[in-house]
Amino acid sequence: MRRRPPHGPERRLLVRARRRITAQVAGAISVMFALIGVTVYCVVTGDQDASARRDLAVAAQRAYLSRPPPCVWLFELRGGTVLSSPGAPAVLPVRAALRRAAAGHEPRVGRVDIAGQSYLVRTQWRGGVVVQAAMNLHFQVAERHRLLRTLAAAEVAGLVAALMVGRLVARGAIAPLGEALVRRRLFAADVSHELRTPLTRLHVRAQIVARGLRRGNDPLLVADEVDRLVNGTRQLGDVVEDLLLSAQFGQLRRPFGPVDLAALAEELVLAEAARADAHGVTIEVRRLGPGGHVVRGAQSALRRVISALLDNALAHTRAGGHIQVVLSAGPETVRLDVRDDGVGLDPRDAERLFTRFVGGGRSGGLGLGLALVREVVDGHGGTVTADGRPGAGAVFTVRLPALPALPADPAGRRGRGPRTTAAHARRSVILETEPSGERGPGP
Repeated sequence: MRRRPPHGPERRLLVRARRRITAQVAGAISVMFALIGVTVYCVVTGDQDASARRDLAVAAQRAYLSRPPPCVWLFELRGGTVLSSPGAPAVLPVRAALRRAAAGHEPRVGRVDIAGQSYLVRTQWRGGVVVQAAMNLHFQVAERHRLLRTLAAAEVAGLVAALMVGRLVARGAIAPLGEALVRRRLFAADVSHELRTPLTRLHVRAQIVARGLRRGNDPLLVADEVDRLVNGTRQLGDVVEDLLLSAQFGQLRRPFGPVDLAALAEELVLAEAARADAHGVTIEVRRLGPGGHVVRGAQSALRRVISALLDNALAHTRAGGHIQVVLSAGPETVRLDVRDDGVGLDPRDAERLFTRFVGGGRSGGLGLGLALVREVVDGHGGTVTADGRPGAGAVFTVRLPALPALPADPAGRRGRGPRTTAAHARRSVILETEPSGERGPGP
């Protein structure tokens, strides 16, 4: 069954939840990347600074003035004269640092910025002279800038990846919520549709009983209508129970057993007698062949199938029209056809009629009842199809796996058939059994 995603307020709720979760996940991942970047930067810069100080200390203690290490220049203060390494920058040495070191004996290390360049300077006594070692930090600064650019690029890439991961996580996190909203909407639609026909039938039957009591009709006829009213309330209870089970387990859980499809069809046709009479429509039931029409299934669910097909036919058959319910049995299949000579349907829309919430076609509405019919028939291992022409009526065909015929029940429905048929002849209900070969069920 194809389920449409939630829409309207439900869709807005899911979109807000998905965006919030995406932002939270992306934010958490971005903060993690940022913390990692800050940690890496601090560790690298700390190692660079410690390494530069060690190298500078070694150069100040051991290097020769004429041969200093790369990127290091040495200066010596001898009796007021400053000697420097070859190629030393003109802005060096830092004479203030030399004078302070000459006045004391503690080594002094500091960073100075001169003429747009950064230098790490160490000034100390070595032997009997003041020595100053200066290291150009250009390469360390350039390395730090490259590291910052790399970390920034990694942060941006991490943010994009975090958004993608957050979107995936959000989609998976709200999937149960979306499924719950879809199930709630489908359950509400199922309940409203499934209860509409039984309640309409009970309302019409109650009106008939009320008119009969007011007019003082034959008590037997009134009692017969009351019996059908009671039976309708029981069937309505079965529908509610099936809907609740379907909501809990996602599929039909009622026990399967032998069901006489022909007897069930006759029962429902008689139940629709009052409504058919009000619409000026004749309903005819035909059993073809001497064989039984027994299938294995849930009686309440199959009752809903036939009820939905009859309701659909009554809704699209004009006054003076005819509806035929034809049953035939083969060695492996029981077939039920519900025909009408109403408005018909476009054959191109036949399959769409069995799709939930799809408009157009024969119904011009949601097509929910026929979608439920297909779900139940599929659950019984059968098939349901539709055929017809615009303005020339339609036929809905249900095929279900057959079972051996049930033994006759003296107190069953068939024993009441002739009396019920006579009582409802004025309501245009015909129950008829035909021998095999006289008339086929049609296409």
